[in-house]
Amino acid sequence: MADVRNSGPMAVEIEDLTVAYQQQPVLWDVDLRIPRGVLMAIVGPNGAGKTTLIKAVLGLVRPLAGEVRIFGKPYKEQRQRVAYVPQRSSVDWDFPTTVLDVVMMGRYGQLGWFRRPGRRERRLAMAALEKLGMQAFAERQISQLSGGQQQRVFLARALVQDADVYLMDEPFQGVDATTERAIVTLLQELSRQKKTVVVVHHDLQSVPDYFHWVALLNVRAIASGPVDRVFTLDNLKKTYGGHLVWIEKEALAGSD
Repeated sequence: MADVRNSGPMAVEIEDLTVAYQQQPVLWDVDLRIPRGVLMAIVGPNGAGKTTLIKAVLGLVRPLAGEVRIFGKPYKEQRQRVAYVPQRSSVDWDFPTTVLDVVMMGRYGQLGWFRRPGRRERRLAMAALEKLGMQAFAERQISQLSGGQQQRVFLARALVQDADVYLMDEPFQGVDATTERAIVTLLQELSRQKKTVVVVHHDLQSVPDYFHWVALLNVRAIASGPVDRVFTLDNLKKTYGGHLVWIEKEALAGSD
């Protein structure tokens, strides 16, 4: 497990966050503190506000109240320290560009929009693609990829940003077994590098195997902290209510 007993500000700190769509609260008075270097899942039922929470951290939605800080400062001052992997379904995969070009886009934050990527950016992009088993597809049009391959390309784009905080929205959704293994390997590598990784996740049974920390969310923050302390049947019932039909006992026991 990552060492979270370091000094200094939290990697992500959310205070009193409220977000509403058409006057309907999606997040209500959410407080969440994410220490540096943790690998954390955000779980909750459909409509719980998980994606909205990620977008609020990134400044993509405007809250009614509350604030978000990245390492003690507003996101706009820490933008280069944060990488984002959106849901694959939210991306226009028919856009005419190659895999390599998509990954090199992850370097624009460091380059600025007026400098063209050079040899170094190409080398970093190819190294990221190799880590995810996608180097052979570098010149392929993104529209020609399978869903799992597309997801690995977006992970590679985040990887080349060399960020301190990674926010990933449902990276495991609808992917094949090969891609799931590649994602898990990447998350573990980032964790070893003391990066902070926050993942919107839907598979309860894999939470203890994949993550160190967990946040349970259903419009309000139910609980957050180490998996072995927070990921309990009682907290899951509070989060899912009557929608929690069955959970395999081993999934709640945590990793041995």
